[in-house]
Amino acid sequence: MIDWLRRPAAAEDAALPAVPHPTVIVHGRALPVEVRRLRQARRMTLRLAPDGSAARVSMPTWARTADALAFVRERADWLGAQLERLPPPLELAPGKALPFRGDRLVLAWDSAYPRRPVVDDGQLLVGGPREQLVGRVQRWLAGEALRLCGEDLAHYCARAGVPVPALGLSSARRRWGSCAADGSIRINWRLIMAPDAVRRSVVAHEVAHLVHFDHSPAFHALLGWLFEGSVPAANRWLKAEGRGLYQPFG
Repeated sequence: MIDWLRRPAAAEDAALPAVPHPTVIVHGRALPVEVRRLRQARRMTLRLAPDGSAARVSMPTWARTADALAFVRERADWLGAQLERLPPPLELAPGKALPFRGDRLVLAWDSAYPRRPVVDDGQLLVGGPREQLVGRVQRWLAGEALRLCGEDLAHYCARAGVPVPALGLSSARRRWGSCAADGSIRINWRLIMAPDAVRRSVVAHEVAHLVHFDHSPAFHALLGWLFEGSVPAANRWLKAEGRGLYQPFG
């Protein structure tokens, strides 16, 4: 990436029109640009949001917004290639397959089925109004994520000998899990679609942070002891397949 010359950012940005969500055109599409100024940043870096919803620029505090937009425009072809690699929307319709715990469930809808989805022999039976199918399935997935992550959390906290902290779900675009300074843990709900071992590795990772709030050798040793599977294998799965978990529902 290009290292940008230092310029006073505040005065120059003040002269620009106020644009809540600046955009750039990438392959005929208006793509929002999210700008983050970081004290520790020494240069500009560019990433595409996992779901393709925005171009994300991290830059030094002294850089200008205009520079960030130019930086993105210069890399429009790269962004376009990244957008083309994104998985298509996941169609939630009767007869379509839904990723769940590393496997697939076939959606079966009938207004007479229970409103709360039920797993039955490889199918997810969903009742209620047809137009509410997408929302109902997504809420069910989030509920299952909270239930299973809660079980995972209790298991690993017992192994680590620490109290079970508050658990919440996240929809973070860059982190699968987080452990706050107060000990509360948040896990990305989309991990319910990944294999169980992958989800559990993320929960074990955050529990290890309850003991070692860093990534020291002691942290990794504890994580390797807590998690019954292969941490490297789970990480490889996330690196290779994780972006697919962000498929938008349609």
